[in-house]
Amino acid sequence: MPKMKTKKCATKRLKMSATGKVKRSQAGKSHLNGYKARGRKRNLRGTTTIDKTFEKTAALMLQGN
Repeated sequence: MPKMKTKKCATKRLKMSATGKVKRSQAGKSHLNGYKARGRKRNLRGTTTIDKTFEKTAALMLQGN
């Protein structure tokens, strides 16, 4: 059976944490920022974990490497 390849779209957008959860960056901060409140943009910084319903699929997408 051939090796399983990593999905390149997943490697660019997702990372595994040390505890095995999948991290992602938050959406909604790259454009149309003029009308968004300063606090709202500040809260979009950093990373968050993905939804638990998608966690298994995302881990399989990253597993190939």
